Amino acid sequence: MPDGVKVLGKLAPRFEEILTAEALGFIAALHRRFDGRRRDLLKARAERQARFDAGELPDFLPETRHIRQHPWKVAAIPPDLHDRRVEITGPTDRKMIINALNSGAKVFMADFEDANSPTWANMVEGQINLKDRWHSAVFDHTDPDTGKRYELGDDPAVLMVRPRGLHLVERHLEVDGAPVAGSLFDFGLYAFHNAKAALADGSGPYLYLPKLESHLEARLWNEVFLHTESTLGIHRGTIKATVLIETLPAAFEMHEILHELKDHVAGLNCGRWDYIFSFIKTLAQTPDFILPDRGQVVMGKAFLKAYAQLLIQTCHMRGAFAIGGMAAQIPIKDDPERNEAAFAKVRADKEREAGDGHDGTWVAHPDLVPVAMAVFDRLMPGKNQLDELREDVDFGQAELLEVPQGTRTEAGFRENIRVGVRYIEAWLSGKGAVPLYNLMEDAATAEIARAQIWQWVKYGAKLDDGTQITPALFETVLHEEMARLRQEIGAEAFDYGRFAEATQLFHKLSLAAEFEAFLTIPAYALID
Repeated sequence: MPDGVKVLGKLAPRFEEILTAEALGFIAALHRRFDGRRRDLLKARAERQARFDAGELPDFLPETRHIRQHPWKVAAIPPDLHDRRVEITGPTDRKMIINALNSGAKVFMADFEDANSPTWANMVEGQINLKDRWHSAVFDHTDPDTGKRYELGDDPAVLMVRPRGLHLVERHLEVDGAPVAGSLFDFGLYAFHNAKAALADGSGPYLYLPKLESHLEARLWNEVFLHTESTLGIHRGTIKATVLIETLPAAFEMHEILHELKDHVAGLNCGRWDYIFSFIKTLAQTPDFILPDRGQVVMGKAFLKAYAQLLIQTCHMRGAFAIGGMAAQIPIKDDPERNEAAFAKVRADKEREAGDGHDGTWVAHPDLVPVAMAVFDRLMPGKNQLDELREDVDFGQAELLEVPQGTRTEAGFRENIRVGVRYIEAWLSGKGAVPLYNLMEDAATAEIARAQIWQWVKYGAKLDDGTQITPALFETVLHEEMARLRQEIGAEAFDYGRFAEATQLFHKLSLAAEFEAFLTIPAYALID
């Protein structure tokens, strides 16, 4: 064990293949070199949020106007990332990885973040699975319940990996007495074990970066990449990242984020669910920005439309790819009519994205790959749409802060409570990607749900029938919805699940005097 490094998590079979002395030494070096900067950036986030809470509104930075106005391009992007028309995402369990790589999608994003509950077992087993993808002659899995065997096919999707955000830690590994950043743990182990193997296979160490809020955070990641390339002996610019623009502050710094990462960036992505959450969080202390039901906050209107089209314009101006948002629908196998209606929504959403100029899109289920692929094949005959410069787009601060028209309904209020609690319960039980009411949900859904409840309660918003939303109403409806859930899933499953803890946490977050930045921070204290 390297000096100053302590593994606090239990060691299960094969963990020692990932947690080698050399790999832990690499993580320790990342921690010692970059964790202080990471914590300073989190402090800067909090200071900027305090200014927003005091009434300042997000806007483009005057000090970086020259970056937005001057011509420049990102570095060349590897050929296997030129066609990204359909990307599938999911957690890092072995069956999921194999099915996603075999799904027919162009890219699979293996997720250590919002679609993955960060139990120690999940995080290390995920690294084992990804290492096996690159190092095993046969990458397979046999389902212990059914005996069915899954094996990697001959033409797998390009693999990308999403580490945790900068705000999260991995408490099961300490360096010099402090927990390492989850982001450095996830990225560092994957890169250390697999960067050279991926390159030897004709691909590379490709990443998605979540929840950045400023170009200074992108600068930190760029320096992490440079250090990693130097340490591992791979060429500068080998690591390529796509940045999720899923926070409101980042939408005002897209040019700057690309510029900071220009040797290491492949594109930007519309992380729309977290973006809605961030819109509420960033503007939480300003009653002018109360949103309608989350189902009425759609991509073709108001602030979401402006941000998506501005992202396309920004990326294509700089030679980077613009990837669209998630289709969370999952097949409704016992109801063909409802299933077709759901797939029709997916097609309409993907037609909007392809028509706007996106170079690709996300889906959450393998059955949606051919649906989305058909749309992009029809509307995007080339590998991408970098030539669609969208010079017609002219959105500024006002458009990026425009609140969509809509209503707040009792059904939407109840759904936020029910879905929020159900997701948190699953997350506490070790599952990060959860099928709920015919959608594949991740942590972003729970964040939106509790953020909307908090916002509506704080400002005493009214439902469309005139009912005022109060703490007392919330508590009454929470009790009713938990009774409904107990009946819906069965008393035994409810009572032996972790619904009591999930309900308590959702209640605390929804009625908190101060808005909690991320529910995953207090929730992390409740898992192994």
